[in-house]
Amino acid sequence: MTPGAARAGSNAETGRAARGTHDGLPALCRGRHRFTDPALAQIANDRGIVSAWAEGFRRHGSEVVHRVEGDFAIALTDAQGCRFLAVDRFAIHPLCYAMRDGVLTYAERADALVDDRAAIDRQAIVDYLYFHMIPAPRTIWRGVFRLPGGHYALADGDDVTVARWWKPRFIEDATVPLEVLATEFRDAMRSAVAKQIDGNKVGCFLSGGTDSSSVAGLVGEITGKPARTYSIGFSATGYDEMEYARIAAHHFRCDHHELYVTAHDVVDAIPRVAAHYDQPFGNSSVVPAYYCAKLARDTGVDVMLAGDGGDELFGGNSRYARQRIFDAYRHVPPFLRAHLLEPALLGMPGLRRLPGLKKAASYVEQARVPMPDRMQMGNLAMHVGFAELLAPEFLAGLDTGEPGRHQRAVYEEIPGGALINRMLAYDWRFTLADNDLPKVLGATTVAGVGVRFPYLDDAVVDLSLRLPPNYKLRGLELRWFFKQASRGFLPEAILRKKKHGFGLPFGVWLTGHAPLQELAFESVRALGRRGIVRPDFVERLLGRHVHEHPAYYGELVFIFTMLEQWLAAQRPSNAQ
Repeated sequence: MTPGAARAGSNAETGRAARGTHDGLPALCRGRHRFTDPALAQIANDRGIVSAWAEGFRRHGSEVVHRVEGDFAIALTDAQGCRFLAVDRFAIHPLCYAMRDGVLTYAERADALVDDRAAIDRQAIVDYLYFHMIPAPRTIWRGVFRLPGGHYALADGDDVTVARWWKPRFIEDATVPLEVLATEFRDAMRSAVAKQIDGNKVGCFLSGGTDSSSVAGLVGEITGKPARTYSIGFSATGYDEMEYARIAAHHFRCDHHELYVTAHDVVDAIPRVAAHYDQPFGNSSVVPAYYCAKLARDTGVDVMLAGDGGDELFGGNSRYARQRIFDAYRHVPPFLRAHLLEPALLGMPGLRRLPGLKKAASYVEQARVPMPDRMQMGNLAMHVGFAELLAPEFLAGLDTGEPGRHQRAVYEEIPGGALINRMLAYDWRFTLADNDLPKVLGATTVAGVGVRFPYLDDAVVDLSLRLPPNYKLRGLELRWFFKQASRGFLPEAILRKKKHGFGLPFGVWLTGHAPLQELAFESVRALGRRGIVRPDFVERLLGRHVHEHPAYYGELVFIFTMLEQWLAAQRPSNAQ
């Protein structure tokens, strides 16, 4: 299913899909990007962006992607069908593909490549329960794939080669003075935000964290007008961060808008949001992100600027510090580990009951697990167990170890070096490209606004690659460099706060809001009737677990609910 041909746009940078022709056949180009190759840039100006891509591919083959900066998705066809597909470093604009009758077909959505007879890939449901989304290259549809960030696909007859065109390379021994790097960072961020401000009415997501606050502040500084900012709150203890959003809004004199999302709003949003996606998506913060974007749209905003990427570029997630603590164990002499610590703490169960030793034993147990498996030791699906979750007939023939192997393969692709950098590069695939960006893109699309990501500007990403590891995580202090470079610009209260974001109190509300419980519980039971989830587990989950541990098991209920709501829209009668 290739896109129809249309006249290509004339600009070298575009935010909408440009359709044109390559060798007289359809081509698709999306994104806001430009050619760094002067000859191709001239062609883009004279004949349009699609013509420039086509000529660049004719001259340079797949290497043409190295002559572009910005976000993009490109598909070029020839007389034999689709020839070349590529997406930017983070797959901001997704591109899916499938072989159909010997021809590589493509679309921006996986479900555009299937019909009513298409089969669900049951293995993808294992991925979904493990990750709460389905990471590339697999999709929910059998035989349909999604290009991972920084990859291209090249068709040659019946053969398709999928390969990385961009692999992050960290420079860990840089000796550039802090203030020089800080100035470069501030300039790069200012330029990145300025690029995203055009004739559209722009608004900013504002969670009150460092990233969204910085973007809002820069918008006001660049335009000379108060930035339009949008924040979501919850009337639930431990989930509401409106205080910090207000601090940032006051500091930067923003035109600030707030909305408190309720359990009733969640009931209304879940079917709509779940059905929008081309495959199941279970990140619960998609619901508040949708309401935040909808609020912006209702007040006249065309495009939202998001702060996604800052934590993964500059070391802002708490798991980075946590894993550094566990990583310290490998520096203990092997003899002491093997002959003293592990026999005493792990081989003598009675000793573990002594005060203080239980935590020590737990530390050793986790520290012994290699990366990246150690990051998944609290994984919901692994903790409960797939055999406990899934019906035996559904589970038969599926590989529950495949998600772990996928993670390890991605982690091993990352050049050896500092732990923090390997974790960041890993997160660029699983946290950004496969989770956070689809979350925000889906939420804004349903709400009817566009979205852009200044932190993923090439210059900002390249700067992060050149920062010394201890600039990202100094001791156990997260985002050390970012904080140093932002002092005097961001309020101190924002710099000191812990990360939270638009987290949804789904489990808390689930036990006390009857309509939400009805929607969720019926969705989970429907998965049992489909033969996906074990009916006996369903009753334990809904009858006991979610009431005893609402936050923990509420997350599982949410991902089950989103799965069933998606299936109800796509496959009302059966999942297989």
